[in-house]
Order: sequence, then structure tokens, then C-alpha cells
Amino acid sequence: MDILTILGLLLGFGAILGGQYLEGGSASALVNAPAALIVLGGTLGAVMLQSPLTTFMRGLRMLTWAIRPPRIAADEAIDRIIEWSNTARKEGLLGLESISETEADPFARKGLQLLVDGSEPQVMRAILEVEVETREQSDLAAAKVFESMGGYSPTIGILGAVMGLIQVMNNLSDPSRLGHGIAVAFVATIYGVGLANLLYIPLANKLRSAIRAQAQFRYMMIEGIVSIAEGENPRNIETKLQGFLH
Repeated sequence: MDILTILGLLLGFGAILGGQYLEGGSASALVNAPAALIVLGGTLGAVMLQSPLTTFMRGLRMLTWAIRPPRIAADEAIDRIIEWSNTARKEGLLGLESISETEADPFARKGLQLLVDGSEPQVMRAILEVEVETREQSDLAAAKVFESMGGYSPTIGILGAVMGLIQVMNNLSDPSRLGHGIAVAFVATIYGVGLANLLYIPLANKLRSAIRAQAQFRYMMIEGIVSIAEGENPRNIETKLQGFLH
């Protein structure tokens, strides 16, 4: 679990509410249903309009990565690669066939199958790198959903502020309705700017970090599998792969 995500959310929103309290205000003053509807609904609608369905749904599924990013056991992977290398040196590449059939990681299983099939090292590298790059681009596009929300949210907040001020101007003759319009105007701006900078943009950056870490891990796997195909010494392979951990 990424504890920094939880602490960041608590600290960010807590600072806003704490500052409001210290200034003599109350948290309830920041609760405004029309403003929330304008900002949240408008932002979500704009992002849905610009995003393909698969990308949008992928972004929503990736949201859990901010708190529980995909597990990357690089040390364990290096140990497995060294075991594969030792097996290949003792039994030949065909000795990896039984290992490939029981390998849980689909990416590693594909690499092992290429080894068993006797593919050329450069061909293996090209095939596996295409998969890594394609998946990375797909995941980055999904993370951009939240980056886009961070871009639209402040603008929608300003739109909500203008709508609130329109209500104020239309009700200048009725002082009892002025307060509501002014509240919508200012709270909508707070929602738009606050959500963009405290939630949407940080989430997008957090997801990008997780995506880069996964891609780096897969490039390490590629290097190890290609090194086995090239017949490198297991100790040299281990030394090379340890460089990916720093």
C-alpha cells in the first residue's frame, strides 16, 4: 500500500479545511451541492467526450494503483532469471519448456516460449519491446484521463463562478437570494482549482510513476531473457540486471 497517497490526501484537504477553520469559517460553508454538480459533472462530461471508451474505463480501473500499485518484485525476478540461465546451460534451451508452461507472469512466459522456440536474440528483443511499448502507451493514455480532468476542472469552476454571478445580477432586487448566488460563484472556483491541484493532477503523476516502474521492470526481463539466448554467463547476467535496481 502506498501510504504517501493517503497521507497526501489527508494533508492536502486537511490543510484547506484547517485554514478555513482558523479564519473563522466552518467546513459547512464549503459544501455547496450546485457548485459540486457543475464542477464534477462538467469535468467528467468533458473527459468522457474526449476519451475513447476503452481508455476511459482503463483509467478508472487504474485508479486503485494510486493506493495499491502493482507489485514489482525485481529481486525475485532476477533470481528466477538466473535459475533459467543455469537450466539453459545445463539442459539447453529446451529445458526451459516445462518452466514456461508453469510461469505465472504472461510476459515472462512469452519470453521463455521465444527462448524454447530458438528465436534469434534480436528478434526476441524486438518482439518483447513492441509489447512493452504498446502497453506503456496504452496505460499512459489511461492516466492522461486524470491529467485532463485536472486541466478542465479549473475552467469548469470558473464557469460555475460566472453562472453564480449571473444569478446574483438577476436577483439584485431580492437581497435574500444574493447570498446563495455568491456562494455558488466562489465555492465552484474552490472546487475546480482545489480538485485539479489536490487530486486529479497528483493522481495522474502517481499513475505515470507506476507505469514507468512497470515498463522498467519489463525491460529488465527482456535484458535477462535475451542474455540467456546469447549464452551469457549467469553471473554476468546477474551483475547486468542488478543495474536496473538503482
